[in-house]
Amino acid sequence: MSRNLILPFFAVPPTAYDQQYFANLTRSFAVYMEQQQNPGEERATRLTLTDLQTDDSGLETGALFQQGGFVKITLSNSPHVRGSTGTGGVGTVTVTTT
Repeated sequence: MSRNLILPFFAVPPTAYDQQYFANLTRSFAVYMEQQQNPGEERATRLTLTDLQTDDSGLETGALFQQGGFVKITLSNSPHVRGSTGTGGVGTVTVTTT
């Protein structure tokens, strides 16, 4: 998968310490880290997602989860909570058979 990034240049180090070389090296690492941490466009012809959660509990907005055989996207205004079932009862019932 390619993100069309221009990778920073890492020059061959000099034999002796060079302040300018070290500054350039530090700058190159900073550029590389920024590129790795920023999301970019994604294009793929095949995608396999395994072990997706079945709800959006603890996921950030935009994360994927599956529910009922459908892949869904976590939205901040549309929760899919874990364990949304309940039971209740009112009174008693007596059944007699003869």
